[in-house]
Amino acid sequence: MEDTTKVPQSLMEAMQHFADPKVCVEFMAQLRWTDGPVCPQCSSKRLSFLETRLIWKCLDCKKQFSVKVGTIFEDSAIGLDKWLCAMWLIANCKNGISSYEIAKDLKVSQKSAWFMLHRIRLAMQTGTFNKLSGNVEVDETFIGGKARNMHAKDKARKIKARGGQDGKEIVLGMIERGGIVRALHIKGRGKPELQKHVRQHVEADSAIFTDELHSYHGLSDDFRHAVVDHAIQYVNGNVHTNTMENFWSLLKRGLHGTYISVEPFHLFRYLDEQAFRFNNRHATDADRFVRLCSTVAGRRLTWNQVRGKHDANRNGRAVESDPEPF
Repeated sequence: MEDTTKVPQSLMEAMQHFADPKVCVEFMAQLRWTDGPVCPQCSSKRLSFLETRLIWKCLDCKKQFSVKVGTIFEDSAIGLDKWLCAMWLIANCKNGISSYEIAKDLKVSQKSAWFMLHRIRLAMQTGTFNKLSGNVEVDETFIGGKARNMHAKDKARKIKARGGQDGKEIVLGMIERGGIVRALHIKGRGKPELQKHVRQHVEADSAIFTDELHSYHGLSDDFRHAVVDHAIQYVNGNVHTNTMENFWSLLKRGLHGTYISVEPFHLFRYLDEQAFRFNNRHATDADRFVRLCSTVAGRRLTWNQVRGKHDANRNGRAVESDPEPF
């Protein structure tokens, strides 16, 4: 019998290991409920497993539930065998993987694959109250079409309007040297906006390294702030933002090379994806996969939410979907 505690070490092993639906259910159940399954309705552990349907029945409240309930998989007709293979791919493909590739490899529609990937990106979010500390690099970048791909008239208009920044989205990044990165889609790069996020995510009295952008002036009140002038040099001893620039190169390689075109409303999801892989860069493929599988519970993304529309609750009343995360 297949050992469900085994963790595959490669994509080939993952496809073979998770070919059995029962193995998939038991694998996810072990990650989700370390002390055994719990009824999501009444929290009872008095359960009966219906092996023919791979679901549990609570002996107290008489409700039935599957391992998908209360996770990113909820209400999905796609089997866990395909979900787990998709999670392996997005967790371990350095430049990401497109919905067209997922659709072709897993034999699902491109629309379903696109929705699957956004739900997996939700599990990649790593919200925490812990702040970055030590030596922290802070930098911002612009995400958008490349000027060389534009029509000459559009290129001239954009360059004249905002120095080539017109129509592009702004992303702020903060990275702890030797540690983790945080990337945020922000409204602008004015002083109040940038410094608000820096103070929110970086511990006071940390060493902060930035470029010469005027919006960073004033951080010395709370941090040990050092500046490198990129018009003169990119490194001045220990003062540089090259680690952050490395993350930007990885991010843009995926956005331009794999995803081609990303809507501003969804940009934060792609930032979460790249940050997850970067922050787990020292882990093995198997460890990254297990960490991702361990974060699927308690997260839900509906089709209306991913399209920026309102959802309707069980009473038929409209409720707000997730706002644009600026």
